[in-house]
Amino acid sequence: MRFYLDEDLAPAIAVGLRKRGIDAVSAHEVGRIGLGDTEQLAFAAGQRRCLVSKNARDFGRLGHAAVDQGHPHAGIVLCPPRMGGGNVGVIIGALMAIAGRYPAGLGEYDVLYL
Repeated sequence: MRFYLDEDLAPAIAVGLRKRGIDAVSAHEVGRIGLGDTEQLAFAAGQRRCLVSKNARDFGRLGHAAVDQGHPHAGIVLCPPRMGGGNVGVIIGALMAIAGRYPAGLGEYDVLYL
């Protein structure tokens, strides 16, 4: 499982995942701040990384549009707004559970909610 964390999540989440052996990068770390949601999802798909975001409304819509338009991605994981982008430990734990359940990654149209 490989993760790409959208800019709305703390970069410390990617650091914490890597310390636990999970391949994860943050938009902050790779200089992808300020780009639109479509560009973020396309970047994650191109890197074969599951996009993680707390922007459930927009990325949920993009996930449905991907199916309708036949544009696969590498999966989307959506954090509920109540988790907050800075709730590092809880988000790391939830993503570790997903990585354990889907070691080969999500399907090309999968959208999961934490």
